[in-house]
Amino acid sequence: MRRTVHRHLGKVVAGTAIAVAGTAVMVAVTLPGTAGADESGGTGKAAGSAQQAADGLGAAPGVVQQAPAEGEKGTGRDPLTDDETKRVEQLAVNQQFLNSSENVDGKRGPQRLDVELADPNPDELDNPNAPRRADVTFYDYKDDTVVTKTVNLDTGKVEQTGTQHGVQPPPSHAEDVEAAQLLLADPLGAGLKADYKDATGNELTSPDKLLLTAMIYKATPGKQSGVFDQCGEHRCVRLFPKVKNGPWIDARDFVIDLSARKVGKLTG
Repeated sequence: MRRTVHRHLGKVVAGTAIAVAGTAVMVAVTLPGTAGADESGGTGKAAGSAQQAADGLGAAPGVVQQAPAEGEKGTGRDPLTDDETKRVEQLAVNQQFLNSSENVDGKRGPQRLDVELADPNPDELDNPNAPRRADVTFYDYKDDTVVTKTVNLDTGKVEQTGTQHGVQPPPSHAEDVEAAQLLLADPLGAGLKADYKDATGNELTSPDKLLLTAMIYKATPGKQSGVFDQCGEHRCVRLFPKVKNGPWIDARDFVIDLSARKVGKLTG
């Protein structure tokens, strides 16, 4: 039977649905079914594709980066192969972008969020030999910008770069983990630790003891204050942690601002 731990965090979750109310602009969350130890964290495609740390995407300072090997290639509208995904990540991050950007850990290089096959150009729709392209989406914590690069896998060239402010795609697994780490290091994380100990009898010392899902949080103007003021411009999340092979822990009241690296609690 599915259980939700709420003794210390003070919220009862009815059934499996977490309905988000109050001042947050957020889609209602339905928790997945009873989970096992083989579950992975994150929020779907973006989370699954972003488990690699973004600071490892480029070459070391002063090193000339070798062109990535092509490896196994797909054809037509086939999904990207693992080799293509790896190659397009490398092609999308040149030395300038690597040095000028910052990931969720505050390290050099952008935070990778997603890689997916790009749609063909309108004049290529009927061309079976149209080049394969991939869209790579990053979050740059240096200036809270979403950067999307379109890479031509045939030529190895970045054909288009787009930047957006105030846009918040779903968080990656690396961001889920960092949010949990910030909560655990904050005094507000005491309830999460206590609930984990109640459920397992053990101390919660690191996020890898949990299965993590996070959702973007955007503050409603004029409704919240303090740490929430810039959520939406800043990258803010709410966590939905689960004990491995155990219950969900209700942490909905906490908002983690990954941009400012601060934790706050919703009231009312």
